[in-house]
Amino acid sequence: MTSTLITDTITAELQALSQDEKRKVLPRFFKTGKGEYGEGDAFLGVVVPDVRGVARKHKAANLDEIHELMVSAWHEVRLCALLIMVEQCKRADDTARKTLFDLYLSLTEHINNWDLVDLSCRFVVGEYLLDKPRDILYRLAESPLLWDNRIAIVSTFAFIRHNQLDDTFALADKMMAHTHDLMHKAIGWMLREAGKRDEQRLYNYIMQHRKEMPRTMLRYAIEKFPPDVRAQLMSRS
Repeated sequence: MTSTLITDTITAELQALSQDEKRKVLPRFFKTGKGEYGEGDAFLGVVVPDVRGVARKHKAANLDEIHELMVSAWHEVRLCALLIMVEQCKRADDTARKTLFDLYLSLTEHINNWDLVDLSCRFVVGEYLLDKPRDILYRLAESPLLWDNRIAIVSTFAFIRHNQLDDTFALADKMMAHTHDLMHKAIGWMLREAGKRDEQRLYNYIMQHRKEMPRTMLRYAIEKFPPDVRAQLMSRS
């Protein structure tokens, strides 16, 4: 199947799954208005489970086809491409995973909303880097592109699941002063997940940084602590 043909086929399949209500709601939910973080994105109105079904059906797509899907104007088509990459990573050897990893990182300007990042980077980026240097994450953390920054921190979810916590805390340090609320939520979320593995380390980290942490980041990070501890940490006194 040629690149153009698979893009047309997948777009048509997703259009057939479109829901009128979702087509109206999703652009508002993902902040596509002028000046918002998802400005100009276009939605077919398809829910994630249905996109997953289409992705599984086309999980044998080749790299050229995935690339063409990734530059689609439709959000759900790009999501489908990313979920195809995730499916392929589950079965790929290290060489194939490296190819998918490189393709993913070459297309981050099209991985341009939080759901696209969060549903893919742990598998395509984080799990590939489990036994490799993580320098690329620190470069992504310094990128001017918001979505590169989010990929950097959310990819550490793969490390957390293997009790490798250092990069989560180090990247949180590096991006502590980030100005975007989406990043505050993402960093707080990863710190919270790290805390499930090592509660004392998270507590010590929060005690050290709570006065400088953005309020949203702090609130997300301490969500699993008992109410009295949360109150203490939120007081910053």
